[in-house]
Amino acid sequence: MHFAVGPKLLLIAFLSFSKPVKPAAHHVSKKYKANKTAKAHRHTRVRHHYAEVEANYNTGEITPAELVEFAQTLKGTRYCYGSTNPERGFDCSGFVNYVFTHFGISIPRSSSDFAPVKGIDISEARFGDLILFTGTRSHNYHSAGHIGIVISQPGEPLVFIHSTSGAENGVTETAMNDLYQRRYIKTIRVFKDEAPAVEEETTAEATEMVAR
Repeated sequence: MHFAVGPKLLLIAFLSFSKPVKPAAHHVSKKYKANKTAKAHRHTRVRHHYAEVEANYNTGEITPAELVEFAQTLKGTRYCYGSTNPERGFDCSGFVNYVFTHFGISIPRSSSDFAPVKGIDISEARFGDLILFTGTRSHNYHSAGHIGIVISQPGEPLVFIHSTSGAENGVTETAMNDLYQRRYIKTIRVFKDEAPAVEEETTAEATEMVAR
């Protein structure tokens, strides 16, 4: 049995066999590039979002002024990573924790544990508030890595006391400068605002005076 092959079929067959094949090296480089991209994605920093909760700490009868006064007695204590012992030194959260624990006020040990706690406007920062910053290391860029205690009042230049591993290398007072403004995360109110109670007392006194 014979089949006649036309010139068009011969041309199609020739073109299909003569189609250039991409070299294997090209596929390897493409695969390598894909792996490299995947690795880069694994190292991308992702900021975590939390459902914020109201700060609720039992401060008892302690006033912010008492707490700040005690914190200032620790100025000059050297920096020591992971320590809450004044004999050895403090890290930032160790210092803050030591000050509050001295008065029986329980707060989280690590600065990162304050991430879900709702903050207040920085313009309202006052004695005894906590102030959070990012850490100095690149992998802490999006999370709390440093903490201090505000020792100024609203309307005044913001100043906080903290234990730093920087040039001061220990417990020191620092004004809010450009460096810390770039690292700032939030301010947390620990001592509840007693203004409503004062208002009620004033109203009661006024009522009593009218009754007289």
